[in-house]
Amino acid sequence: MSDRIVSAEVLVTSPGRNFVALKITTADGAVGWGDATLNGRELAVAAYLRDHVCPILLGRDAARIEDTWQYLYRGVYWRRGPVTMAAIGAVDLALWDIKGKITGQPVYQLLGGAVRDRVLSYTHATGWDVPALADAVDAVRARGFRAVRVQTGVPGLDSVYGVTKDGAPYEPAGRGNAPAEEVWDTEAYLRHAPGALAEIRTHVGPDLALLHDAHHRLTPIQAARLGKALEPVDLFWLEDVTPAENQEVLRRVRAHTTTPLAIGEVFTTIWEYQQLITEQLIDFVRAAVSHAGGITHLRRIAALAEVWQIRLAPHGPSDVSPVALAGSLHVGLATPNFAIQEYMGYPDVVHEVFRHDWTYADGHLHPGEAPGLGVDVDETLAARFPYEPAYLPVARRRDGTLTDW
Repeated sequence: MSDRIVSAEVLVTSPGRNFVALKITTADGAVGWGDATLNGRELAVAAYLRDHVCPILLGRDAARIEDTWQYLYRGVYWRRGPVTMAAIGAVDLALWDIKGKITGQPVYQLLGGAVRDRVLSYTHATGWDVPALADAVDAVRARGFRAVRVQTGVPGLDSVYGVTKDGAPYEPAGRGNAPAEEVWDTEAYLRHAPGALAEIRTHVGPDLALLHDAHHRLTPIQAARLGKALEPVDLFWLEDVTPAENQEVLRRVRAHTTTPLAIGEVFTTIWEYQQLITEQLIDFVRAAVSHAGGITHLRRIAALAEVWQIRLAPHGPSDVSPVALAGSLHVGLATPNFAIQEYMGYPDVVHEVFRHDWTYADGHLHPGEAPGLGVDVDETLAARFPYEPAYLPVARRRDGTLTDW
């Protein structure tokens, strides 16, 4: 038996939206799958893998997961960044998948075994006005969810992040050769959001966990104002209140509100989270397993967070493929300070392309008991959905200046 890697192939498919998958095969025929999807920049990661990573994987021992992670991170002078870390994450996921298949164990068993029976999940409910949002929340509760992210339209705006006027499912990546442009008004949002969310809290009562995403739109003082205004709503968390690259500004937010803060879906390494965690500037780390260097690196982030009583809550939108979701769930089942998993769900065709052992029931997810990650890719079906250009939108203020989307 040999665990040497004999092939590493990149698969780009678009069953409803674009995904990048990595397939690693060993000499004894074991196959591992990883996810390298980077929404709106998919081909950059595909090329990074195909042209720079796959060739240097050949002949390496697939069992040496940690060494391969160090090789791909420390062995490149230009470290970090979303393209590099998504590529490393894909390799890492695929190697854990192989390790599980060779040993006959689901990956969570290799991480120390389960510390919980199932993983709490949340999904999204949106409505252009409060009555529509209340109806959407009711529909989500009927599906068994105990936690829901709520987003509403803003009077005077024609488009708002996370919400569609016609009630159609929300998919931020729009097809086409250029990003859509949205008009944003922060003050209008700040006037409307606290009252709208308070009405939803009254509608659902105290038991349902409510989450809300400001999506990097606010200055620190605006974020503090919103967090304070939302304290009576008793949010599970307020997400991405301000761009967190300048992490010291969150001290001001913390000084003014006790609303829990979740940040970090756009960060990719433990060093970007370090100050956020060690100064307790946040309550939840939003790292995605595929974007943050795979299971190996996500566990390091979680371990640092645990020391500071901060919990892990990985990013899980529609552009995190079922492969990455599986990896996240295996980490979640085996990690004490794992809090909740975002789960937007997928169209039926995505489930057909990415056949998976993980399941959803009664507001919770479970990775399943199949060896490895428990996901297989139907390559024949995937080939029927070629890549199509798609981009996340950009946002401009009413005066035309670009702001954070």
